[in-house]
Amino acid sequence: MSMDGSSSRIPGVPLALASAILFGATAPLSKALLASIDPQMLAGLLYLGAGLGLAGVHLIRRALGQSASEAPLRQHDIPWLMAVIFFGGILGPLLMMLGLDRTSAASGSLLLNLESLATMTIAWLVFRENVDRRLLLGALAIVLGAVVLSWEGQGAALDIGAALIVGACLCWGIDNNLTRKLSSADPIIIAAVKGLVAGAVNIGIGFWRNAALPSLPLSGSAALLGFFAIGVSLVLFVLALRYLGAARTGAYFSLAPFIGTLIAVALGEPITLKLGAAALLMGLGLWLHLTERHEHEHVHEAVLHEHRHVHDEHHQHHHEGPITEPHSHWHEHKPMRHKHPHYPDLHHRHEHGH
Repeated sequence: MSMDGSSSRIPGVPLALASAILFGATAPLSKALLASIDPQMLAGLLYLGAGLGLAGVHLIRRALGQSASEAPLRQHDIPWLMAVIFFGGILGPLLMMLGLDRTSAASGSLLLNLESLATMTIAWLVFRENVDRRLLLGALAIVLGAVVLSWEGQGAALDIGAALIVGACLCWGIDNNLTRKLSSADPIIIAAVKGLVAGAVNIGIGFWRNAALPSLPLSGSAALLGFFAIGVSLVLFVLALRYLGAARTGAYFSLAPFIGTLIAVALGEPITLKLGAAALLMGLGLWLHLTERHEHEHVHEAVLHEHRHVHDEHHQHHHEGPITEPHSHWHEHKPMRHKHPHYPDLHHRHEHGH
């Protein structure tokens, strides 16, 4: 969190975009698997692959002694983690599957863009992240680009399926904002636990619906896709939340459908006028966000917390003995008042409107 604000933008924006790229690959690559795997079972295998893969990464990291720099999950994090798993890993996918089964594919694709709107609205209205006209216009342009991309000549059907999909998007919006509460803790542990629990529950629901477990090669392909497109993507998303907050991270993540379409084009799908229009809108939104500069005099209240950090403008405390950078431990921030460009990161979570 340096004085020029670049330490929030430079890691935060690339992390959010990398997360969107990996997640955007899910749709075109999952399309081939859906021909042979039940949708609920596929969701379970994707999450389970993410959980198992990241659990393996964590064990290797511990064996190499490289996990000490991240703050571990603590007992007070457990309720937030349970809420994240329930809304994002269980209820959201279940409502989406039920909704897609009761409405048209075109309507479902259009309505799924509401996730980013739900994320941003909850971040601004409930968690009081700062917002200005430039950020709002940028987010609107990105969402409109996603709507154009998913438009198939008909609006969203107002039926029970649509209501279920809206509910799924609301669940994921809640999930994204609650995950921010955990963003100071080890993102690999967060994503691994979420993947293992959500994967087991979704596969259990699939068996309850009499869905068949696919062959080992198909299951392995789905799990491998889940490791990168959901597991690694979620780790990057959590890291981006540390620097940008939920509203901005959610806006960058809204580029995922566009990235998915580009991958589909690379795999042989035709380039369309819709893709060009979406690219212009999303490019405008991305430019508005990348050129944002939020600066005002603000007060940091005294706080005691734990997270991965280096000794910068916001971390001036004493250590007994030698330390390595970065590192993690409980530390206290003394009250301070200063002014510099910043984002709603771990140390700038004041209400908007200042």
